[in-house]
Formats: sequence, structure tokens, C-alpha cells
Amino acid sequence: MLWQIIFLAAGILSLIYYSVICITLKKWDSTFSRFWLVLGGIGIFGSKWIGIHGMPCILEGLIGIGVCLLLISEIGIVSGMRPKTEKKAGENSAKWIIVLGAQVKGRKITDSLKRRLDAAYGYLSEHPEVKVVVSGGRGKGEDISEAAAMATYLERAGIERKRIVQEDASTNTLENLKYSRTLIEDCKSPVGIVSNNFHVYRGCMYAKRVGFENAFPIAAGCHPVLFLNYFIRECLAVWKLWLKKY
Repeated sequence: MLWQIIFLAAGILSLIYYSVICITLKKWDSTFSRFWLVLGGIGIFGSKWIGIHGMPCILEGLIGIGVCLLLISEIGIVSGMRPKTEKKAGENSAKWIIVLGAQVKGRKITDSLKRRLDAAYGYLSEHPEVKVVVSGGRGKGEDISEAAAMATYLERAGIERKRIVQEDASTNTLENLKYSRTLIEDCKSPVGIVSNNFHVYRGCMYAKRVGFENAFPIAAGCHPVLFLNYFIRECLAVWKLWLKKY
């Protein structure tokens, strides 16, 4: 039966991908990675169950709906990865960019955050008149705020301190933009939203919700092994964004 093969293949591939993540990062509980462990178990168990009981029509329908929703959200995420110039974002030139925070281990910048900061540094180097808000509070396992760690990184890279403004109270993406909005007077001029490629669409959406009229993405890369992992996780976050007005 086709569905039995699909479930079995999905289960095996999910377990293989989970193993690759664990081996690459030397961790079994990386962010969202256990999703693939669970999905692998469901796929293998579901294959055996379907072989005995057959595939219910209602389950086929739910899977179809889920796939459609997944594709719709992924189109939005992929559209955010495409580079956009300031001319597309608005007629005026950008005066600010905002770097969205990510986990800091103690005082150490993690891979995802480093990629965001390197993208921000590249933009700031090319646009010396632009200032930057580094946004992120202090969370579990962090000795300093994400904003402080980011500011230190950019200063050491050669960005003048007077160009860096710290927002160190936020705990999530919406708060990143909401609190950064209070630090930027001009909300009509373009503002660049710096984050990893899978995340920048949601960042720009939240930026527009809090009042930035011309938010445009500055997309950094992400760890290649984790791209699919983050891509699927971000899909769920986008659904939440669409369902909640604020």
C-alpha cells in the first residue's frame, strides 16, 4: 500500500536526519530536533498500523490540509529570504537596522547569532550613516544580555559604539521589534531587519505590526545541517503569527 510505504519512508528518513543533527552538533536535544525523533516513531508505527487497519479517509484529508498549510507558509518564509533593496522598501534611505537576538551561551555568541551579526556588520560597513539596534534580553544560561553580547561583537569588529543602541528587555521576536520601536523615532523610513534566512520573514511581519512602515529583510545564513529543522519549526511559528493579531 502506498501510504504504508510513505509512512515508513518518512519515519526512517526522520530518524536518519535526527541522528545527523545529533552527530553534527554532539547534542541529542538541540532546538526542535526531537520533533524528528517523534516523527520517526510515528512514521514507523503508522506504517505498521496502516498495514493492519488500512488508511482512514479522514486521516488522508487531514494530511492533505496539513501539506497545503505547510506549503503556503513556506512560500512566505522563502519570500523573506529574497534580498530586497531599500528602493523596494521605500523611497527614503534606511537610517536604522535591527538585529534580532538569539541564544548566548554564557557570554559566547552562538552560530546563529554570529551569522546575524556578520550580516549586520556587512551592511553597516557599506552604509556608514546607518545605526543599529541590537535587540535581546538575558535568558536562561546567559551571563549577559544578548544585546550586550551583540554590541561587544560589533564593536570588536570595528563598528563605532555611538552607532550601536542596545535593547536588552525583550524575550521573543515580537518584543524584539516592539521594544526596538520605542528607540527609533522615524517609523516611516526603511528599517532593515537582520536575522537568519528562515526567520527574517516573521521578523519583518512583526516589524510592520508594531509600526515600522517600510521594514525590509537582511537575511543571514544558518547552519546547513539545521536548515530543514529550522524551516519546519518556523512554519509553526508563522501559523501562530497569522492566527494572532498581536
